[in-house]
Amino acid sequence: MKAWQLLGALLTTGALVSGCQSSIEGRPQASSQSPTEPSFPTTRPTRSSPAPSTTAPPSSSTAHARPPSGPAELKPQDGWVFIETKSGKTRCQLSEQEVGCESDFANSPEIDGENANGVRLTADGEMHWVVGNLGAIPAVTLDYREYRAVGWTIDAATDGTRITNDDSGHGMVIAVEGVKTF
Repeated sequence: MKAWQLLGALLTTGALVSGCQSSIEGRPQASSQSPTEPSFPTTRPTRSSPAPSTTAPPSSSTAHARPPSGPAELKPQDGWVFIETKSGKTRCQLSEQEVGCESDFANSPEIDGENANGVRLTADGEMHWVVGNLGAIPAVTLDYREYRAVGWTIDAATDGTRITNDDSGHGMVIAVEGVKTF
């Protein structure tokens, strides 16, 4: 009787295993409406805890200290300077030829079905709205004061950041409310 029980168990197991197997004839094909690669929006990385960052020289906060004399110089890394406003709402990268900034703009134009989250300004004053992400740039957090970097003057204030090309005089004031060029 034990042999019969063993044989029954083996037959039951074999039936269960064969019941789990299936084969479908043919070759898989994507439909013409399916994208070949998923598209995910890229957003600015969020931080769950304060990340170590380089901070620009602080402005005077004590009654005994003298205000800084002249703009602070921001040194480039491979020709670029990376900044972030004190509020953390706007980040920019500057080179001698152009400035590119990203922010969560209140009323930006739509580009290819998405609201622009960036702006690019050339040294000669040409501005373009863009959709993009600066990624994990090594940004220096600005205090509310004036800076110089790779031929640009940056005047950071609570109501926006003014960035001016030293040679051409062209520039922009950037804030989450919008961008004004000059």
